[in-house]
Amino acid sequence: MLIINANMRLVFRWLLSALALLFIAYYIPGIRVESFYTALVAALVLGLANALIRPILLVLTLPVTILTLGLFTFVINALLFWFVSTLVKGFDVAGFWPAFFGALIMWVVGWISNRIAD
Repeated sequence: MLIINANMRLVFRWLLSALALLFIAYYIPGIRVESFYTALVAALVLGLANALIRPILLVLTLPVTILTLGLFTFVINALLFWFVSTLVKGFDVAGFWPAFFGALIMWVVGWISNRIAD
């Protein structure tokens, strides 16, 4: 039963992230998501990038992160958001600032989904 609940939480977070990407694409100029399917794929790739690449980047940029009192992590999130847009066809981010604001909204949605799902 615990496995089912964990899987349901994972699917819930994935769907919420995909919906958030559609919301972001609608409200932030410079971000485009072609379809809900594209949003699902982008949310999956973004989740994998956050799980696999982000920890490495956090360690490599630790001195800068400490100097900026943690604010540099927003830059890392924006760069990962932008990077994922280069991997997923139909998910386009026009530059750093759209990526920054998109990543900021995704962070808020992730924080909320963690509070709801846990």
